[in-house]
Amino acid sequence: SPRLYVGNLDYEATEADLEELFRGVGAVVTAEIVTNQRNQTSKGFGFVEMSHIDEARRAVQILHDKDFMGRKLLVTGAKSAGPGDDTEVEQEAAAS
Repeated sequence: SPRLYVGNLDYEATEADLEELFRGVGAVVTAEIVTNQRNQTSKGFGFVEMSHIDEARRAVQILHDKDFMGRKLLVTGAKSAGPGDDTEVEQEAAAS
């Protein structure tokens, strides 16, 4: 999947900051930072969807463990494509 999990984000990082960082690697479809619903503050992680899986792989190689806003990023493949995603069922079917 071209969707990536981005962890250990600075709590002041914005979605625009995230998009700009990943745009240096390839085309970004979406960049979102997960926020606390009660007070709308960052939870310190988010998701970035690249336009192609090859760009997502390159982003992991280049940006994982990179210093961004004073913190070392954790960049890995996301476990699903987002809310309501059926990829797990598709992945199990493809593996059989």
